[in-house]
Amino acid sequence: MELKQVFIHHVFFWLKNPTDQNDLVQLEKGLRTLTEISTVKSFHIGKPAATNRGVIDNTYSLSWMIIFNNAADQDSYQVDPIHLKFVEDYSQLWQKVVVYDAI
Repeated sequence: MELKQVFIHHVFFWLKNPTDQNDLVQLEKGLRTLTEISTVKSFHIGKPAATNRGVIDNTYSLSWMIIFNNAADQDSYQVDPIHLKFVEDYSQLWQKVVVYDAI
């Protein structure tokens, strides 16, 4: 069985003020603006699950997973004006971002 090739871009955000619910709501609102980018095939906004095993990192505040058809679509997403505006408008909310890209 051959799997269809897609490009997954998974971003984890650590908020500067992790207990501030308003900051969490604002970041989620900002992430939803990114869904307007035409190359976004599907997406998921997530919070840490209530799981507890040694291999799990649940220290992040919010995650953003996007599925693209291919790497070129992800590349165009990175320079899309909507994405650039998101970074400009919301980057003051986070202290750390980690990205995992997979094909």
